[in-house]
Amino acid sequence: MRVSDCRVYLLHPTKPAGDDTDIYVSTKNVCLVRVETEDGLHGWGECYTQADRDTQIVAHVEQLKRYLIGTDATRIRAFTSSAFNDFAARRGSMDFFCALSGIEIALWDLAGKRASVPVYQLLGGAIRDKIRVYANGWSRSTSHAELADRARAIVERGFTALKFDPVPGPWRTFISREQEEEAAERVRIVRNAIGPDTELLIEIHRRLAPMHAIRLAGMIEQYRPYWFEEPVLAENIKALAAAKDKIQIPVVTGEELYTKFEFREVFERNAADIINPDVCNVGGIQELREIAAMAETYFVAVSPHNYNSTTAGLAATVQVSATMPNFLITEYFINFEKWGNEVTDPGLEVVDSYVPVPTKPGIGIDIDEEALTRHPYKQFPVRKF
Repeated sequence: MRVSDCRVYLLHPTKPAGDDTDIYVSTKNVCLVRVETEDGLHGWGECYTQADRDTQIVAHVEQLKRYLIGTDATRIRAFTSSAFNDFAARRGSMDFFCALSGIEIALWDLAGKRASVPVYQLLGGAIRDKIRVYANGWSRSTSHAELADRARAIVERGFTALKFDPVPGPWRTFISREQEEEAAERVRIVRNAIGPDTELLIEIHRRLAPMHAIRLAGMIEQYRPYWFEEPVLAENIKALAAAKDKIQIPVVTGEELYTKFEFREVFERNAADIINPDVCNVGGIQELREIAAMAETYFVAVSPHNYNSTTAGLAATVQVSATMPNFLITEYFINFEKWGNEVTDPGLEVVDSYVPVPTKPGIGIDIDEEALTRHPYKQFPVRKF
């Protein structure tokens, strides 16, 4: 049961020679981790990545690997605790927690395979047999007509909820009145395109000062958004809480927070109705589950963030979500679906906006290593700031 190897794959989820103009794929590499034990078992995990910040995560995995090999693969908590206390000297970061998450997920996959049960069985059993998802990654457009067409296409695929960021221009704290009005107009257009029965989730990406967030929320309230995600940077929880008090739409925060320690003040200050921690950067499966348990005591729902592939990242999210009493919905990036189905056996399928919870051991999927070699890492062009 001792770890014999740990391999990390940084790859680009399109054809090697492909010219994919999809912004969500063209600026995203995927980082997968494979952990093996001396008796021949293996487990898969995934690390969250961002453009230009992915090789750093690989470097963290490679350094953590030196301490992982030779350890007992069943002692998951012992490794993650030591990694934080001794490797990181109790100084966390996005890069460290992304790397740690990928390894931790792989160790849980190993644990489930060794016991011949899905991971959710090791976490106390499933509360639900299918996980509701919302579509993201569909909204690249420059015209209102294209935005409406893309939204309708998502509904036609069977999704009952979809998300997009309506605010034009670069991510800035202070925006003009014209940008506010354009954002509200885009929300109106999408609502009219999808009709009243499909849930419309609004993403703000931590972009706005409270005054803009509050005003924009008031402008779009009439279009019945399901939620208003990350209106204000969570670095200032007091400001986020003050904005939430004046916003009449459920407020989401959490994708930029890591570990239960960073979520503590969100709950204590009543700064969110819903949290969206990411299993691939928050610290892994156990950390996500513990954050969800904390949230439950404050009547806060959990909607895991999932800007990851539809392979190990989605699979791990599904396993934990199956066990959460306060789970709401999770994210599904349609952009990675085709690639994910190519390299995964079996692939995770969306049926009427739900992913059935796999019953196979571990996280429920396996990944074809040979197929990964067909999708080498891609260095992206320098972006215009």
